[in-house]
Amino acid sequence: MENLNYIENYLNNSISVKKKLLDDKDLLKRIKKVAEVIQDIYLKGNKVMIAGNGGSAGDSQHIAAELVSRFFYDRPGLAAIALTTDTSMLTAIGNDYGYEKVFSRQIQAQGVKGDIFIGISTSGNSKNIIEAVNEAKDKGIYTVAMCGSGGTLSTKVDISLNMPSDSTPFIQECHIVIGHIICAIVEKSIFPQN
Repeated sequence: MENLNYIENYLNNSISVKKKLLDDKDLLKRIKKVAEVIQDIYLKGNKVMIAGNGGSAGDSQHIAAELVSRFFYDRPGLAAIALTTDTSMLTAIGNDYGYEKVFSRQIQAQGVKGDIFIGISTSGNSKNIIEAVNEAKDKGIYTVAMCGSGGTLSTKVDISLNMPSDSTPFIQECHIVIGHIICAIVEKSIFPQN
């Protein structure tokens, strides 16, 4: 019975955070804006770059895969790169320049003006994400933060999607929901079905 109560409490807490997300009309407008910016960059022939650490690295890869492969239905792939996946590149950059540069160096090499960079950090303080945002801004790349309720990252980007929580698991759950929403909007906007 104890574990059953734990499960119910966890789900209620998770739902509570998503209810706060749903009730924040300004945040919903910012999510819509990010989807529209991504749609626009695709129509101009640019790409999405995404990065995060730990679970947020997994979310980066998940969202990039939804864009490149498919979301709800078959359609041409959309250019998206998770900067978290090439272990040779990550370890070379980390070894030669330090872990804080593992994403910014990739943006320096592969990013072009008109792209978009989405930095995911539940704390809002990940140094390598902040370095990546700085590099992206220097190159004329649009910047988005997906973070929790705190940290400095949200003050450094063009649009910040701050989750109404300071609990890492609940922030991550919201991030993937938002990632899915953005993928769905972009897919249906660029490749509408009859």
